[in-house]
Parts: sequence; C-alpha cells; structure tokens
Amino acid sequence: MTIREDFLATARIALDLLRNEQVAANWHRPSALPEFGVSGLAGHLAYQALPLPSMIETPAGDEPVVSLMEHYARAEWTDLDVDSEFHTRIRAGGEKLAADGHADLCARFEQTLGELEKSLPGLEDRGLRMPHWGPWSVRVDEYLVSRLMEFVVHSDDLAVSVGVETPEFPRRVNETVIDLLTRMALNKHRAIDVVRALSRKERAPQDITAF
Repeated sequence: MTIREDFLATARIALDLLRNEQVAANWHRPSALPEFGVSGLAGHLAYQALPLPSMIETPAGDEPVVSLMEHYARAEWTDLDVDSEFHTRIRAGGEKLAADGHADLCARFEQTLGELEKSLPGLEDRGLRMPHWGPWSVRVDEYLVSRLMEFVVHSDDLAVSVGVETPEFPRRVNETVIDLLTRMALNKHRAIDVVRALSRKERAPQDITAF
C-alpha cells in the first residue's frame, strides 16, 4: 500500500462515518470540541479532502518546499487557544462547508473522492500549498500524511460527538498517524516525558499532546 492508497481508504472510512444517520440527527447540536457544532466539525472533516483537486490543478509556485515536520515547526496554530483568530476561522470554514446540509456535504465529499481516485495515483510528488499555512509548500505524499492525521483525529471527535463507535482504521494508517503525533509531541515536550508516557505509567506525565 502507498500513502496515496492509505489516504483514499482513510477518506472513504471518514465518509462512511459522515453518512451515519446519527451525524444527520445531531447536525445542529454542539460537538465534543469547544465552540464547534456537529455540522461544522463534519465540514472540517470533509475539508481534509475537499480542497485537494483544486490544489492539484494549481501549478507549483516558487515558494520553498519544506518537510512536513518543518511545516509544523513553523506553524503557529499549534500553540493558539480555541478563541484565537485562526481557530475561529477554522470553525467558520467548517460551518460554511456544511451550510447546505448533511446530504450535500456527503455528496460533495463523494464526488471529490471520485476525482482523487483518478488524479492521485499518477501525480508527481511535488510541492502543494495551502494558502493559510504560510509562504511554503509540502510535497504531496507528506501532505497526505498530515491529512491522515486529521482524518483519524477528527473522525474520533465526530464519533464521540454523536454517540457512535469511532471507526477502525487500518493498522498501517494508525502507525503513520501515531508516528506523526509522536514526532510532533517531541516539538513541545521533553523526549523523556514522551518515553515515560509510552513505557512507564508510574512516571507518565499528564500531558504529551502534540497540540
């Protein structure tokens, strides 16, 4: 399996969760995340795939291409609180995507995956840029690793929000996501604290979160 196949399979699992009747039934209720409604969280989950076709169609720019870990080291949002302008904009974006309702969002997600199943396999591993990230880009395959993490984390958020089981992702996907989150945690915490959290419950710190 390639990272692109993993991405498409993971996106399909996220779409199946999005289609759950409990998501539709709780559409206008608060989610498990502060200040996020279920509809906005669903929109944010779908957003991990929705911009990709247009990003792929956009010619590569002249901005530097950095590694994914360099991107996270540069990104300021990992330290911002829930009321920051950045996170407020993220929530507003999710709500905007969901504004036409549950069925519409699911249909757009399905259409996008159909496009990506055709375009991703043969795509050059070149830089992709999301404008709100900063004046740099990340290569396609590393960008997809970041989307795997977003799909897995926010699928759990959405499932908990509507009272259904969190979907099971392939072990390879979980390994990729846990590896990324562990490396991100090392940007914020002492290495020994991460080691203790994974190996010594009697000395484990209370927090090794990556965000």
